[in-house]
Amino acid sequence: MSQQTRAADELAPPVSPPPNSPPGRRGGADGSPARNISKGFLLKLGLVAVIDAVTVYGILSAVAVQQWAIVVSLVVALVAVNWAYFSKRALAAKYLLPGLVFLLVYVIFTAAYTGYVAFTNYGDGHNSTKSDAVAAILAQNEQRVEGSAAYPLTIVTQDGDLGFAIAQDGVAQVGTADQPLAAVQDATVDGGKVTEVPGWEVLDFATIAQRQAEIVDLRVPVSDDVADGSIRTQDASTGYVYESVLVYDEAADTMTNTVTGVVYTPDATGNFRAEDGTALTPGWKVAVGFDNFTRAFTDDRLRGPFVEVFVWTFAFALLSVLTTFVLGLFLAIVFNDPRVRGRKVLRALLILPYAFPAFLSALVWKGMLNDSFGFVNERILGGADIGWLTDPWLAKLSVILVNLWLGFPYMFLVCTGALQSIPGEVYESARMDGASAWRVHRSIVLPLLMVSVAPLLVASFAFNFNNFALIYMLTGGGPNFVGTPVVVGHTDILISMTYSVAFESGLKQYGFASALSILIFVIVGAISWWGFRRTRRLEEL
Repeated sequence: MSQQTRAADELAPPVSPPPNSPPGRRGGADGSPARNISKGFLLKLGLVAVIDAVTVYGILSAVAVQQWAIVVSLVVALVAVNWAYFSKRALAAKYLLPGLVFLLVYVIFTAAYTGYVAFTNYGDGHNSTKSDAVAAILAQNEQRVEGSAAYPLTIVTQDGDLGFAIAQDGVAQVGTADQPLAAVQDATVDGGKVTEVPGWEVLDFATIAQRQAEIVDLRVPVSDDVADGSIRTQDASTGYVYESVLVYDEAADTMTNTVTGVVYTPDATGNFRAEDGTALTPGWKVAVGFDNFTRAFTDDRLRGPFVEVFVWTFAFALLSVLTTFVLGLFLAIVFNDPRVRGRKVLRALLILPYAFPAFLSALVWKGMLNDSFGFVNERILGGADIGWLTDPWLAKLSVILVNLWLGFPYMFLVCTGALQSIPGEVYESARMDGASAWRVHRSIVLPLLMVSVAPLLVASFAFNFNNFALIYMLTGGGPNFVGTPVVVGHTDILISMTYSVAFESGLKQYGFASALSILIFVIVGAISWWGFRRTRRLEEL
């Protein structure tokens, strides 16, 4: 190369990258291209890192309690999230994955678990495994061992948990209801009684007196073996060894009372039961097949109330939709007439019941309909004694009327919008053909209106079929039936009866409640499917 060429190359300006070159690329110090990391990528990296950290924590927690199904689900979710948000080929998955995860967790898993519970006896007294039931039975049937040693007792607490401290062979031992007695280093023992324990607070006399009931009920296991008994006290000053009067034979799978000699064997309902029918509690969770689904029809004490609740649920939903739609449509037609003055103000006033929270309105109506001091009886009816909420038929009527007050503004808004969407030419053409006002509304307006409103009527029926808040706040399901095994009333609908079975009938019966939930789901789904199929015919208009 000549000297003139070298000089020309040295004096030439640097060549800029082509205008169409990919953005975000710069030449490195060594001449290699370098990527310009955007703020969006860093934000995405941070969010995914947080999700990964939470998921890994959940995996470790699930492994600790040996919940392998949860472990597998979280691992799959972890892999899916990282693949979707760091792969260039998963553009659609970036948008679909969050919704799919929430669908699986909050809908599919919930429905599947409810279905599983419906086929079990899960509930109070049957909420755990057989091994847990055996341990609980042995603990609940303890008696003081005759001739056992008496231990000077020190009551201690740590992080709110009560515990016992005793001295055995000069060594301090401390335990709680969840942790068996264990030796503690550097504890102070004076005259055979523990006076100080590192990391624990020794309760004074005043505190012990305040928590006397808790201390008497406290049971501190002697060891990890339930059969070794526990330390208990009656006076908070001396502890004794208590052992169970029941002995569990794992090989024979029987529970034997050492005092009476009665032998208890496991039955199909998840209980240890003697020959005379006496059962030990608690039991354990077992599969019961379709018993929960047939119980409402086979239990003589429950069959009659259940059938009445079943029929009333349909009647309530149907009457609620019918009354609110008729009143809402009537008001919509009236206030859609341009001759009505002040339509905007009147429309705003009509939707006020819909603007207030429904449960607050139900509570207000509950007070107004009170038979002793309610506004309706005292002021409007001049002191009449009418049991609006205590008589079965009047209570049902009250529920329908209150729901009419709450529901007609929604139908009014829907019908008003549908009426305003009908072209004015339709009305003009009908009038030119000599149709009367009633004929126009019956043959033109109502069919066109139903095209838009019919699907909403189906949705309203499904909503009122499960209108738990109104029933719970207004009547509480009452007045109640007499002699039923669960708390159920004349105004209960299926969903409020399910809630009562699960939480308000003394003995919580989650399996039976889950079966009722599935029944509601099937009924609402079938009616909605039939209703939407029927509404398709209106589209031919």
